[in-house]
Amino acid sequence: MGGDHAPEEIIDGAVGAFREHGVRVVLVGQAPRIRARLDRLGISGEIPIVHADEALDMGEGALASWRKPRSSVAIACHLVKQGRASALVSAGSTAGVVATSRLRLKGQQGVMKPAIAVTLPTRPRPTVLLDAGATADVKPETLVQFAALGTAYAQIRLDLARPRVGLLNIGSEAGKGNKLAKRAYELLASGHHGVEFVGNVEGHDLLAGTVDVIVTDGFTGNVALKTLEGTVRTAFAEIREAVTSSRTARVGALLQRRKLTELKDRLDSDTYGGGVLLGLNGTVIIAHGAARARAITSACLLAHELAAGRIVERIRDQVAATKTSRFPRWPHGNHDTSKDAREARRPGGEDEAASREIADTGDPNVSAPSHVEQGEDERRPDAGADTAAARPATGRPADRPERGSGGR
Repeated sequence: MGGDHAPEEIIDGAVGAFREHGVRVVLVGQAPRIRARLDRLGISGEIPIVHADEALDMGEGALASWRKPRSSVAIACHLVKQGRASALVSAGSTAGVVATSRLRLKGQQGVMKPAIAVTLPTRPRPTVLLDAGATADVKPETLVQFAALGTAYAQIRLDLARPRVGLLNIGSEAGKGNKLAKRAYELLASGHHGVEFVGNVEGHDLLAGTVDVIVTDGFTGNVALKTLEGTVRTAFAEIREAVTSSRTARVGALLQRRKLTELKDRLDSDTYGGGVLLGLNGTVIIAHGAARARAITSACLLAHELAAGRIVERIRDQVAATKTSRFPRWPHGNHDTSKDAREARRPGGEDEAASREIADTGDPNVSAPSHVEQGEDERRPDAGADTAAARPATGRPADRPERGSGGR
């Protein structure tokens, strides 16, 4: 239900992945609208539907995950958590999807902050950029962990045994940048974190393909990504105007049609599926808000590939091999110590109540077996599927002594 063109384009893209590539999908959202679209596409009864009463609006932020505990994203996360689905694909509000996924799926053990990894169309092979917008404010140790997340992702996505990692900075020299970049450089250059760090990279290196993984904070990464997207759109608009400006130009463009088409496909973000939210107990793909059917199909294929490659387990192993002395040792990934988070984690809190409400077998809209609409072959969405999502560990972070007037 998320996206500027939802639900029609989202459904069309999911159906494309099902028909053309054999990816088994479950559509979560307003069942009457989904069923009507499937009827128009002539595929009614072949794709399971799970009804969701609510949906996150594109303008809603992180607090929507609390205001709408029965949104389509929340219920989809619960399917992944239960093992009834292997991955989640959404084109909804990035802030809403990130917050809901963190609340429902929880962070993996040892992961301080999640990161969104996107694939840049570089040569000779693509480059992974993270974080592209999940965590704006980070510590140097967080950037080191982002390098570990990016390494695990590149090993699966790019099929590289030892991806080269670069730190996005304002200069290639070791002493460049602010305090965050300098300290992160020192930690990465120490060579004790299981990543192949090759040094700093600059903005003009984003599409140069000099490294396999580029690490930065979510604020900088999001600005860099959107700058690249805008630049590509502007460049293609100029090319289109140039090749249609005269008859001679149109003839030349016709002769180069195949090369121009290949260039467009390589630089088109729709071919890459979207960003991957790394560091959670589940695989989450965040497609562009303006995604059309083709982009959703690519996102479903990416989700299928990562689930088959067990990205969650690969990240868990990589994080375990990436250690610094300042990494906190949390019993599980949910280490938010804010007042709202503590209230949600207490017995009977909002998080627990919302999860219990979704999991209630007495609710015919979500978890009752009869509600998942089946085709004639009575296929279950989890039948025979390899589940990439690991169940989050239970328990709480160790209590910390409060600071009193004595300074203890």
